[in-house]
Parts: sequence; structure tokens; C-alpha cells
Amino acid sequence: MALTSGTRLGPYEIIAPLGAGGMGEVYRARDSRLDRIVAVKVLNSALTANADLKARFEREAKAISALQDPHICTLFDVGHQDGTDFLVMEFLEGETLADRLRRGPMPLEQLVKTGNEIAEALDKAHRAGIVHRDLKPGNVMLTKSGAKLLDFGLAKPLSTGAAASGSNASAPLLSAAVTLTNGSPQLSPLTTQGSIVGTIQYMSPEQIEGKEADACSDIFAFGAVLYEMATGKRAFEGKSQLTVASAILDKEPERVTSVLPSAPPALDHVIRTCLAKNPEERYQSARDVKLDLSWVAVSPLSSLPATAPAIAPSKRGRERIAWIAAGIALLIAAMLVSFMLFRPLPRPAVLRATLLPPKGVAILPTHMAVSPDGSRVVFVGVSENKDMLWQRALNATEAQLIPGTEGAQYPFWSPDGRSIGFFSTDKLRKVDPASGTTATLADAPSGRGGAWSEKDTIVFSADATGPLYQVSSTGGAVTPLTQVDVTEGDNGHRWPQFLPGGRYLLFWLANKRSGGAVSGDPNEAVSFYWT
Repeated sequence: MALTSGTRLGPYEIIAPLGAGGMGEVYRARDSRLDRIVAVKVLNSALTANADLKARFEREAKAISALQDPHICTLFDVGHQDGTDFLVMEFLEGETLADRLRRGPMPLEQLVKTGNEIAEALDKAHRAGIVHRDLKPGNVMLTKSGAKLLDFGLAKPLSTGAAASGSNASAPLLSAAVTLTNGSPQLSPLTTQGSIVGTIQYMSPEQIEGKEADACSDIFAFGAVLYEMATGKRAFEGKSQLTVASAILDKEPERVTSVLPSAPPALDHVIRTCLAKNPEERYQSARDVKLDLSWVAVSPLSSLPATAPAIAPSKRGRERIAWIAAGIALLIAAMLVSFMLFRPLPRPAVLRATLLPPKGVAILPTHMAVSPDGSRVVFVGVSENKDMLWQRALNATEAQLIPGTEGAQYPFWSPDGRSIGFFSTDKLRKVDPASGTTATLADAPSGRGGAWSEKDTIVFSADATGPLYQVSSTGGAVTPLTQVDVTEGDNGHRWPQFLPGGRYLLFWLANKRSGGAVSGDPNEAVSFYWT
């Protein structure tokens, strides 16, 4: 039953309705204790009539209320009065991202800014063990202070029968309110008769298959949102739920650079990585998405010529002071010694260079490495929708393409600088950059970094959630080097690096938080003794 103006729910006085959806009705209200405007959402009674559902709802509300981030809508309170359950949230003024995208795609600068804010909110939630499960443009509010992530919860109401039978038992019940000033209801593009069924266009393949959603599911949805922000169209479309679900499971969306030729290839790479069908091949944290997305804004495709190295002029020592012709020989010798000891030394030459990508090529920021002698850099360049290795000497003005390296990722050098290891098409490979000769060394379904020791052994991460392995640089047997301690919540060892001397190995240890969140925090890097 709709509430009228002046109705009180505890200390909250209803002012006016804002909208309604499958989860309940939203009202503008005044908190009489703090004299502030809030949003009150009165929940559908079907959600809270069941005691188990209500207990879960209250537990999840406590967890989400602890999320304090400038880009997450704050949950202030949960209440119950006269058989009515309600939520009290931050009141937001603005428009949803869905409303903004009806006017077309976003400019690159605005896309990166909003995308980074959404990624920051997701990362905060994932680190707290909370998975959104329903990320879509309609659940992002654009306000004067930036983007705000809304609706941590279901995209459709649970029936009490379904709850009693245990279906969707792990899905959260909490849904925050959309507090639009224009009062537009937040409707899903695909509906069935009489109920919201969720926005299938942003669901991950594993969600469609009925598997448990986790942080990687949110990252897939984030990729679909970024695609729509960049192109103005949905990544997966169809005339029915079935055709949309089929597209998500089996088809790849049209490349961003094909829909919008002016888009940077690096942006297309970020979005494609988010939309990988296999969760292990996606970014493993929202923070990683933010890092790569930030690079897109500062390094769009450049047509400027390469800048030649500039050498600062050296400063020479002062001219030798003429010594006094007349005087005591000992004094003359002392003056000469003093001059030689305290004269200013010439400053070494300083090399400054700007390394711009070749014309028509975009550099992926996390896919580059400097040779051991510091004279060359290898990087992954994206051109004509192909990811390949390029190398450039630091005293040269042009980079050279390394043939045979299609699909390359995460390159690393051999100690002598004569070979480069890299990952491509589910394999660990090496290439001689001088001749372009390549060799396959081991299977690596989702490689996450490698390191080449002076003993000609390569240590590498074959997938995002496994241990480190070792293999001879000439190929052969592959053996595990580390063990992932799942009892401590470990979720994979990645990005190995040998420390000077080659006796110790530094690598990242990702730890799986409660609720399926994955952290790749560099503060969790540990050292491993190498013999």
C-alpha cells in the first residue's frame, strides 16, 4: 500500500513518492533527528514474510552499511514498523547512467572518469566480500560529485516458494533505492508478465549457466557497461531472453574500434579482457581494470613523430687558477694540491627521451619490460586488432615489430637479453627478437607473468588461480614450484620476479575474501627462497 505525505516510519517522515519497482516503493523523506533528506525504500512484503529471508536480509544490510566510499550509495538504517520493512539511504540527485546513454556514447575523458569511479566502488565492495551481481547502467547514478553505485542485490524479487525450496539461496536480498529527482522507475529492458526478471544483457556466462556469481562476474558486467558507454549500444543484443543469453555464451561483441573507429585500441583491449568468457581470463580485480583504464585517457592512439633523445650539455670544471709566479715553492705545491682536491667535477650527461608508440599502434601499459642491460624495451602493441610484440632500442627513434608473436601478453627478458618470453594462445613461448624464431615451452591457459633465471629456468604463472611452475628455457617437463594454501584463502600466485643474485623470487599472492572477492594487492607480495 502506498504511503501518503506525512506518514512516519520511526523518525522518518514521508514527503513524496520517487518511484517503484519489483523490490518495493521509494519515497523522499526527512530524518527528523538529523534534519536531513533521505531516501526510504519500503520493501515488498513477499521478500520479508519468510523468517529465514528476513534474517539474511538483515545480515546483508549490516555488511553493506559498512561500505564507506564516495562512489557507493550509503545505507543509513534498516527499520520495521507495523509489519512494514524499510531501508533508509542517502538521497541522490542526478540521472542514471542509463538515462545518460540514451543520448549517445560518452566522450573518452568522461568515460574514463566515470569508469574509474565505478571500478573504485566495485573494488571497495569486493574487498569487503560483497558482490554486486546486478551491475548495469540503471544502477549507476551520475551526480555532481561523481558516479554512485546503487542496488547491491537482486534484479528480480524472490518468491517465498523459491526461497523455501532453496533456489538462489546464496544470492543477496538487499537492494538499494534509486532516488531520481524525476521519479522515473528503474525498469529492466527485458521483462516477463508482471515481474522484473533482471537485465540479462549484463549477466556473465557463469550466471546464465546458474553458477555462483563472484567478483569476476561483476567485472564481466562492468565490461558490458563500459562497452555501452563507449559505443552507445549494448554488447549483447537480441529479440528475446534466449537469443541474448545465447549471444553472451557463444558470441563475441563487435570490437569497439569497429563500431567507433576513433576509439583507442587500448580501450578495446580493456573491454575485451573484462568480457572474456572464461572468468580466469578476465581481470582478477576491479583495481586492475581501473589501472589499465586510467592509462587509456593519457595514452590514446598517437600520430605524433617519435621524439629524438636530447642530451643535456655537460658542465665543465673551472679553468685552472693561475698560480702565483713568485712565492715559496712549498706554498705553490699546497695550492696546486688544494685545487686538484676541491675543484668541481664535471656533471655526467643526462639522457632524456620520450618513447611514443609507432604510428597506428597503441601500447598496453602492463605489457612491457626493459632488457637486463637497460638498452631496449619490449612492449605489446595493438594495431589493426592484433596484439604483437615490438622492441625498441632506447637510443633509437623507431620500434621494430617482432614477427610470430600474435596474441602476445606479459613479455619478459632472458638474463642475456637475447630472448624474450611471453604468453600467447594458452601457451608459454619464447622468441629470438633478432631472427623472429619462436618456440613453445609449456601450456599456460591464462598466463600471469614469468621470470627467467640465470640458470636458464623459467618460473611462470600458468593461470590466475594456480601456483607458480618452473620449466627449462629449452622446454621439457613442467613442475610446480609453489603451493596455493586454499585453507588460508589464497587464490593464486602471480607476477614472479627474481631479485638481484637470483636466490630469491618475489611474487604476488592473491587472497580470496569472503563472498568471492579476489584481491591482488601488492602489499600481499611475498618472497620465496630460490635454490
